[in-house]
Amino acid sequence: MAQFTRIEVATLMKETGLVPLFFNDDIEFSKKVLKACYDGGARLMEFTARGDFAHEVFGELTKYAIKELPGMVMGVGSVTDGAAASLYMALGANFIVTPVLREDIALVCNRRKVLWSPGCGTLTEITRAEELGCEIVKLFPGDIYGPQFVKGIRGPQPWTNIMPTGGVSPTEENLKAWFDAGVTCVGMGSKLISKEIIANKDYKKLQQDVKNALEIIKSVRS
Repeated sequence: MAQFTRIEVATLMKETGLVPLFFNDDIEFSKKVLKACYDGGARLMEFTARGDFAHEVFGELTKYAIKELPGMVMGVGSVTDGAAASLYMALGANFIVTPVLREDIALVCNRRKVLWSPGCGTLTEITRAEELGCEIVKLFPGDIYGPQFVKGIRGPQPWTNIMPTGGVSPTEENLKAWFDAGVTCVGMGSKLISKEIIANKDYKKLQQDVKNALEIIKSVRS
C-alpha cells in the first residue's frame, strides 16, 4: 500500500522539480543507485518496469527505501494496464506513470488515491486525463514536442501541470527552457543516470549529478 497520498506526491514533484527514472534487474546495484540519488537530494524515483521480474526488484527496492531512506517516494513507470498498476500498488508504489492514457489505470489508481501520470501528446488527451482526475500529466516523448508545446498548452490551460520525460538533460540551458515554458517538474532517465555511470558503478558521480541538477532547477525557477 502507498505510504504517501497523491496530493503529497504531487506537492513533492512540484517542490523538487525532478523525478529520476531508472531500471536494472540487479537488486543490490539498484539499491546503490537509489541511495546515490537520495544522497544527491532526490526524493522521488520512477522505477521503469521494462524487464522480466521487474516487480520483484521493485518490491525489494521499496522495502529498502522504507527502511533506509526516509521520505523517499517510490513510483513505477512504463505501466501499461490496470492489472499491472494494481500489482505495483500492492508492492508499495506511491505513483504510477504510463506511456499512454488508459482509463483502466486511472480507475484503479483513483480508487486507492494513488497519483497516476499518463503519457499524453495532444491537448485533447491532456484534457481527458484531467477530467479523469490526473494531477500531473506526463508529456511523452518530451523531445518530440519540446518546451514550445508546453508553452502553447498552458496558454489556454494555465492550470495544467506537465512533466516532460524524454529529451530532458541536466544542463542549465535545457532545464531553463523547460521551466521557463511552465513545466511543473521533469522526468530524467539516461541523461542523468548515464550508461557511463552504470558501467563504472560511479555512485559518487551520480550523487553529484543529481545534486547539480536540483541546484540548476532551483536556480532557473527563481
